Amino acid sequence: MAQIFRRSTNTLAKLSIVGGALLAGGLLSLVMVIARSPWVNDVGVAKEQVVPFSHKHHVSGLGIDCRYCHVSVEQTAFAGIPSVKTCMTCHSQIWTEAPILEPIRESWRTDKPIEWLRIHDLPDFVYFNHSIHVKKGVGCVSCHGQVDQMPLMWKEHSLDMQWCLECHRQPEQFIRPREQVFRMDWQPPSDQLALGESLIKEYHIDKSKMTNCSICHR
Repeated sequence: MAQIFRRSTNTLAKLSIVGGALLAGGLLSLVMVIARSPWVNDVGVAKEQVVPFSHKHHVSGLGIDCRYCHVSVEQTAFAGIPSVKTCMTCHSQIWTEAPILEPIRESWRTDKPIEWLRIHDLPDFVYFNHSIHVKKGVGCVSCHGQVDQMPLMWKEHSLDMQWCLECHRQPEQFIRPREQVFRMDWQPPSDQLALGESLIKEYHIDKSKMTNCSICHR
């Protein structure tokens, strides 16, 4: 019986299989790169707000502590977005006629809250509790970056699962004393690993459970 296909067909078939696998792998890698790019996760992209609030001015310039505005960060899962009453504590006395602050004054007059654009908005299937991280010695800077240097707020880190797991797998590299959690200028000491191990024991951090799915997905 005569051959239907030439011998070179076997080689072409093998090459097509290898080529298809490489193409699939390349496309998958491309999708992963795009998914982790600023174009998708908005890392480093400053967001325009109704009022261009400057953390750099208020934190670095005026020395206002994070907890003055984010009042619930130590007690609840949500750090809290400051009410216009908090803003008017100062701005009923200073910059009272500044056009840029008119949305604040209008909100105060009408009792209608300002619709701030959230910078960090985790998916609904992710459970995150600010108070737990504060109690375990995770600094604001670790997740939010140097907000005291941000004229407009942007996302410093992707906050995707891979990024979170870096800390959950090796918390000793990232945690700090609780009294330093809200400090923007704190720097890890040369013996950070030894300090971290000591704090793990003091704060009762169980590393064996840190990567359990139920920690973040409930």
